This record gives sequence, structure tokens and C-alpha cells, in this order.
Amino acid sequence: MPGDSPVPITVWPVPAPGDGETMSIAMGVRLVHNLTHPSGLVIDLTVGPQLARAVIAAHRRSHLQEARQVGWGRDPAMLIVTGWPVGDASPVEFFRRCRASLEPGGCVAVLLPHGDVAVPVDVVVAARQAGLAYLQHVVAADQPPQHGHQDLLDIHTDVLILTRSTTPVGHVDG
Repeated sequence: MPGDSPVPITVWPVPAPGDGETMSIAMGVRLVHNLTHPSGLVIDLTVGPQLARAVIAAHRRSHLQEARQVGWGRDPAMLIVTGWPVGDASPVEFFRRCRASLEPGGCVAVLLPHGDVAVPVDVVVAARQAGLAYLQHVVAADQPPQHGHQDLLDIHTDVLILTRSTTPVGHVDG
């Protein structure tokens, strides 16, 4: 967005998800280890068992849910992971539900197939309208970047990391 500070972009060398799945096991492990701590609750809105396996291996707590459900439990989450698009809710409604379910400092990780440059912008706009701040952009590629050959990345997934903003809804995030 014009006038906004840029967010960091990070490359994670992880395998692509299998057909019909949101992520690989390696992606789930990176998300859980980088965005939670041992007492943190994870809400899993993904397709496939990869995140659930990472949560179990990291000894975290989780709620496995469908994106369409209204309530995701009473305990606030440290991390909500979802594919895109989501269920029947509008993007802003979905992100409002996410914000209400996050503990302060908690994150939403939105996994998008790489390709359409407009989709990440639409996701960030909807998230901001719901009071979430854009924290980081992760690009997932099958191989790590080679020295001098960064243009050869085989990117398969964009991960938008959003966080619960401390600015009231309707104000500009910092």
C-alpha cells in the first residue's frame, strides 16, 4: 500500500504441498516453530494432516477446525493457519473472526498458491480492514536460492503472516 512500510520477505526452502493439500510437512514445521511457543494454541484450518503432525511433534495444543465454523474454541490462539480462499464468509468477516480468536501478538498465516499477484494484495487489504497488520511475506521454494542465481527460484507458495494489531479497527496499522 502506498505510504506503508515494506514487510520483510523471507525464502523458505520447503517442498511443495501434495495435490489437494495446503502445505508440506516441512512448511507446517516451519510455521509452528517460528510462530508459536510451547504453550501456544494453534487453530488448523488447512487441508491435510501436515500442520497437525507438526503441532503434535512440537508438543503444542491445537484445534482442528473447518473454516466455515463460527466458533473456534474459547482459548485464544497464538497461530491460525489457513489456505485461501476460505469458506462462505467474506474475507473481512473471516479476518474479524481470526482477530477475535487471537491472543495479543498472535498471528494468522495465509497460504496462497504462488502466481496471481493480485490475490496477496486483496488478502492484505481485507486483513487490514479487520484490524490485522501485515507482518511478513514468506515465499516457499523447492530449493534454496543459489548464490548468484536468485532469479531461478521455483516458488510454489506465498505465505502472508498477519498479526493482531494494537491499533483500533478503522485506523492505519503501524
